[in-house]
Amino acid sequence: MNAPPGPSRLPTIATLDELSALVQRHPHADALFVRWSHGPAEDLASGQGGRHASRDALTGVVLPGLSANPLSVEPWWGDRSIRLWVARRLYDYRHLRDQHGPGVRPWVLVGRPIGRGPDNEPLVTCRRPIAWISEDALAECGRAVEEQAAADWGPLDRRT
Repeated sequence: MNAPPGPSRLPTIATLDELSALVQRHPHADALFVRWSHGPAEDLASGQGGRHASRDALTGVVLPGLSANPLSVEPWWGDRSIRLWVARRLYDYRHLRDQHGPGVRPWVLVGRPIGRGPDNEPLVTCRRPIAWISEDALAECGRAVEEQAAADWGPLDRRT
């Protein structure tokens, strides 16, 4: 993937393998995150004082960064499947698409952590939007996780 265009016109990552390859080749100095929202154009315009901001759903408090989840593989993961790591990172939060309404999609960004939100999620400043993640890639993530057949495990959805 070449350098991505501005936030209004992002490329789309079509498959789980493509997303896994992005994570694998991305330098660890720049942290990759996934954010579920209406997209970078809206998110990057939502800040106060030049900072990008999310809002806590429970209290309405404006947070000092965008709520996002890391895609970068942790060292303790060892030589396990990057594909499964990435699939799980998306599967865990797929409920946000329905919970936050029409038009909410996952997108990948290079970010810098600046704190933690009330759910202990990273709050980040977006250094660069990278790409949208397609519905097909999300479906592949679901299949990859469900193939693990872990009966005592599921997505991080408060509603269930």
